[in-house]
This record gives sequence, structure tokens and C-alpha cells, in this order.
Amino acid sequence: MLKILLLGCNGRMGQAVSRVVSERDNVEITVGFDIKDNLSDFNGEIDVVVDFSHVDNLPAVLGYCQRHKLPVVLAVTGYDNTALAKITEAAKSIPVFQSSNMSLGANLLMDLAAKAATVLGEQFDIEIVERHHGGKLDAPSGTALDIYNRVAEVLPESPQLQHDRSKNRKRRNRNEIGLHAVRGGTIVGDHDVIFAGYDEVLEIRHSAQSRDIFAAGAVSAAEFIANKPSGLYGMRELVNV
Repeated sequence: MLKILLLGCNGRMGQAVSRVVSERDNVEITVGFDIKDNLSDFNGEIDVVVDFSHVDNLPAVLGYCQRHKLPVVLAVTGYDNTALAKITEAAKSIPVFQSSNMSLGANLLMDLAAKAATVLGEQFDIEIVERHHGGKLDAPSGTALDIYNRVAEVLPESPQLQHDRSKNRKRRNRNEIGLHAVRGGTIVGDHDVIFAGYDEVLEIRHSAQSRDIFAAGAVSAAEFIANKPSGLYGMRELVNV
């Protein structure tokens, strides 16, 4: 039985993880911590930490896992470059699974978008649109940025990321990729990649219908990383098992 320490247990994603775990017979949530709880207070036996708390908790989470030599699944979104550097450094001493989106479908979208960019990128304009609920704090989403990076790495020329055209009264730059964030209502998470060419448009879209898909991905990541050596892992490694 895989024993999970769940951070952010009282949040919407923490509750979704609890639902997913209750339907599996090989994992259990041994202990849950709310965002205000002190992680260092727990010294019980666990196998892996799953973090759905907040970006500000990263130093405490990594420090705890390094002290106890525990693998960790970082499912929080909104990490900046400084935080990502800390994650990379921690992965030298413990197994770290980090992904901005734990959905298998969303990660397949990234692969499909990269493939489409390989074929169409020099002739088609590329735009990325993401939609999330009104309570989401970071914009654009980490998934949208990951899509941009996956597309950018296959193009022959490095593109220019464009967030806002309101102050630029000029034609679209041929070598730019627009990235647009929509916030409202209870939208769980939608991502569209638009390839607009001459007289034709290709759209690749992923729409999350519930948070349970992200929770299921995080639990699968916990199972995947539990016995892995130190290193940085992500959804590419999980889906290629």
C-alpha cells in the first residue's frame, strides 16, 4: 500500500485527490495537511508527498522531502524561474515529479501541437488561448506556457511571445505567437492552439470537465515516482512507461 502525505488537503484539488484515492486499492492518504499547517510537525511513515498547496510553500516542501529522503509530486501551478531552479536543484538529491498539468489529455495536446507546428509553423500563424475559472491566480496558465515552449522548440526560428496587442497598432508579426488568458465563472480549464493559414484553420483543443482528471494524474505520478532514483520527472516520462 502506497502511503501518501497530501498537502492542500482541504482545497478543491485536495478533495479531488481524496476521491480518486478512495477508488483505488493500492494507495492511501496517510495524512493530510492544510495550507496553514506546519509540515515539520509530522514524523510518521509515508512513501511519497503530493503537493497541491501553494507556490509559497515550495521551500518548506522541498526541505521536508530532502530531510526525510522522500519523493515528491509537485502539482502546484504558477512557479516562476527562481522556483523552477530550486526544483531542479532539489531533484539532484530526491525524486521530483513536476508538471503544470497532470492531465494525460492536456499533455497529448502538447505533443499534437508540436507535431502540427513542425508541419505548419512556417506557413501558419499560431495563437494559444486558455480559459480558467475566475479564482485562478496565475495568468497565463502554466499549461499554456508549456504549450508555447513545446511549439517554440520545434520551429526553425525562435518565436516572439505576445501577450497583449492593445498598444501595438500594427500588423501581426509573422514570427510571433499570441497567448491569451480568459478568466471567468467555474471553467475548470480549456486550452486551444490555433494554426491560422491561408483559407484554412486548424484548432487543437483540450477541455477539462472536472478536477478529478488532474487528481488522477497526480496519484498516478505518485505511484510512478515512489521507487525512482533522484531526478526530475514529468508527464513525458509517465506516459512513456
